[in-house]
Amino acid sequence: MLSRHSLRVWLRPVAEAFRAQPSLIAFSGADGLRHGRKSPTGVGIPTAGATSRLYHKNVVDHYNHPRNVGAFDKRDPDVGTGLVGAPACGDVMKLQIKVDADGRIVDSCFKTFGCGSAIASSSLATEWVKGKHVDSVLEITNRDIAKHLSLPPVKLHCSMLAEDAIKAAVYDIKVKRERQEQ
Repeated sequence: MLSRHSLRVWLRPVAEAFRAQPSLIAFSGADGLRHGRKSPTGVGIPTAGATSRLYHKNVVDHYNHPRNVGAFDKRDPDVGTGLVGAPACGDVMKLQIKVDADGRIVDSCFKTFGCGSAIASSSLATEWVKGKHVDSVLEITNRDIAKHLSLPPVKLHCSMLAEDAIKAAVYDIKVKRERQEQ
């Protein structure tokens, strides 16, 4: 298990890539699929064909048409940011929530560096949290996400990342709100 410091050191280059390339939404790792974008090496690989044979239709839909891609200003006092990663596979997920004064999530977005299942898990998570109270989204589990996307056991870590990102974003907004009250 990585320490919090080690994880930050490991995630730093990825965070810098997100800042340097705002148009960089997501690209995959080991499965070789790309999200219809150019890879960091500049080589674009189409997503049609092999994708639909390897993944459930829900994964393909969220992968080919990701919802809520983008970023909010993390310094905004109404924005909670969750940045999580899986060193074993190289997936990194940033999920952000915008929360109103009553604690209801009014908007959400994500940026993910990872495989199709990680991108789909991020996209689905942002849809599921919208309109809910920050405390109620903590009930969303990786099993719920994996079941909806029909993820195989080898891809369950992607749904775990989404659950962890939701929890981290909620924690971040709660810390910000506590500081405002002081």
